[in-house]
Amino acid sequence: MSFSRNAGNWSITFASESSELVLTNGNKVALKLSSSVLIKDQQWCLAPPMDAVSSRLALVAPDGNVQGYLTFAGNGGRLEIRAIHRTAQFYHGILSFEGSVSFPGAFACRCQPPEVVNVIQMGTGMTDSKCNDALFDREHDRCLVFSGANQLEITTVDTDTFNLKFQLVIQKAAQAAIVLELHDDYYKDRYIPYYEPINKKRCPSPPTGWMSWNVYFDQAGAKENLDEARIGARELKPFGMEFWSIESWQGNSDSLPVSKFDNLNLTAHKGQFPEGMGKLAKDIREIGFRPGIWTAPFGTGSDEFYQEHKDWFLHDENGTPLKTWNGKYTIDPSNDEVIEYLKQYHRHASQEWGYEFFKIDGMSGRSHGYCAHFFERPEVRARFKDPTCPNPFERCASAFREGIGPDRVFLACQGHYTGPEAGVGDASRIGGDIVAPNTDSNWNNILSQARATLNQLFVHNIVFYMDPDTLLVGDYHPLEEARVTATVVALPGQMMFAGDKLATLSEERMMLLKQSLPVCDVHPMNLYPVFDMAPIWDLKVKRDFANWDVVALFNWSDNDAEIGFSFEELGLDDDKSYLIYEYWTKEFQDIFETNFSMTVPAHGVRLIAIHEDLGRPQFLSSSRHITQGAIDLKALEWDAKKQNLTGSVELVANHPTTLTFYIGDAHTLQRVAVPGVDMALKLDNTDGILQVTLTAAKNQLADFTIKVEKKG
Repeated sequence: MSFSRNAGNWSITFASESSELVLTNGNKVALKLSSSVLIKDQQWCLAPPMDAVSSRLALVAPDGNVQGYLTFAGNGGRLEIRAIHRTAQFYHGILSFEGSVSFPGAFACRCQPPEVVNVIQMGTGMTDSKCNDALFDREHDRCLVFSGANQLEITTVDTDTFNLKFQLVIQKAAQAAIVLELHDDYYKDRYIPYYEPINKKRCPSPPTGWMSWNVYFDQAGAKENLDEARIGARELKPFGMEFWSIESWQGNSDSLPVSKFDNLNLTAHKGQFPEGMGKLAKDIREIGFRPGIWTAPFGTGSDEFYQEHKDWFLHDENGTPLKTWNGKYTIDPSNDEVIEYLKQYHRHASQEWGYEFFKIDGMSGRSHGYCAHFFERPEVRARFKDPTCPNPFERCASAFREGIGPDRVFLACQGHYTGPEAGVGDASRIGGDIVAPNTDSNWNNILSQARATLNQLFVHNIVFYMDPDTLLVGDYHPLEEARVTATVVALPGQMMFAGDKLATLSEERMMLLKQSLPVCDVHPMNLYPVFDMAPIWDLKVKRDFANWDVVALFNWSDNDAEIGFSFEELGLDDDKSYLIYEYWTKEFQDIFETNFSMTVPAHGVRLIAIHEDLGRPQFLSSSRHITQGAIDLKALEWDAKKQNLTGSVELVANHPTTLTFYIGDAHTLQRVAVPGVDMALKLDNTDGILQVTLTAAKNQLADFTIKVEKKG
């Protein structure tokens, strides 16, 4: 016997022979679920209707009597599946479904936030968490959300298929229901009206580089930039740094504020850039980086430019020019001549000078001094050449993209996911400057960087990459604080632009930059903004050969604090044991069940790797990168018969990388073999921790074998 009906956009079929329930929504998503019903320790069953009501399934007791129903209520993409008692019947039980979901291009995520967010989750690879309640398809902005289940588990099979388990506890009347909701335009309707999936062809990963502003401010010329670039080429390019971006360069840009700069001129400062911007781009490229440039094109401080193009600018009713952060004179975005000039201005910098990365400032911002806000004000719109212009800021953003060209990288400085830059940009500066002019970075700047990261992480690597502003690790920060900012930037896989005077960095501080490169491909797993200062950031790592978590425990306070979590909070199995290793202190913590906590110093972070205890020798961590193996570990395999742990790791020339392994007390180490590289070993027999430090003369993939013998 079979059953079929439609509810909303859903098609529902049920086959009694197999107890299989099939739910499809067009060609978008399909669920194939086997069902079971347990009532008072008895196996009941689902069956096609046994009366004239053809829209529901029957809950049938072992004696053949129908004692309840499964109903389906649909409205568009929403489908509610509800278990109800029949007449005066009342019983407790569990209705279970298990099967697969076909949802091409999706990844597992969480869409329903808790009341207070203490843990945020991110993923690299096709990661899973028991906290997940949804599947999201980035290419089509489509999300399938599950709610109402008493237990729910989504497990990734591949990029198209997921295993699904959920239960309904049949207890109180009208409360046993699960809702499946397929949202088309999930982000577009809620957060991002200009939604376009991130362009991975143009910008495969978050941009990395160096920029001068937060330590040189307006005083870095060609010489300073090239001197820094030569150090960067030696120290950071081997680790994945890509761009070298020039900040203040305009004719009068050696003295703040920005509103006085000649922002719409293409003439460089003769003292700081004597050979011009085209020559500088060429020099940067010869050193080994792709050249980038900063522009602030919504206004100018140039009296001469203003007088030549007076009708391009906004004035009040008395004819007085309207001022903004961008200039003493602010452009009129409704003027077609202005839009054409913005295109030509950026086209010249792109095609004539050869810049490949554009940091365009003055975008959405956070106040009326930035033009997205300014152009929206009624008294400003009234002064447009065309007061009916519906999309002034969008016209500018589109002009920037058209001007720089389809193959250039566009960073919207103080961009935002609610604005048009989400549709044309590759990256967005998510907060304000993390330092005040001519001031060293401090702890409050790091807090601001972390807060902005939490606010917008849910759109990172969805429509654009997040830029948390430069990673500053100089000794104006205590080491603990420097580790915090490095973790804030690198663990979520954000843009990483260094900004220190590189020659002043100690080896220890330079190492923080190296451990943040290249950027790991990380996507959000919590698809909602977070305004709590969550202390626990969980990066779930999934590779073909292993899964693990890298968890940051942040102490945002001024005093040492005990910070911890239950494994259930991390979406891990709470009935398993886990090995925990701490990255910054290089200490094995032990094997834990149920929960874990540790003391974190004030303004500090502890970065732990969590691996399920497999009961045999296993990999724990790599020193190469903050993600502890997600970047450099390329293979890993345990051969139980040979008692060998083998794998491959990518090494950077002349850079020691330490791999940490758990040997345990049930095995003894026999030998370690890594052909073709220098190797140093350290074995702590007390806790069974082996550290293997590898150094190669060139960039290479190193194969390792760890041979052990079982005791007894």
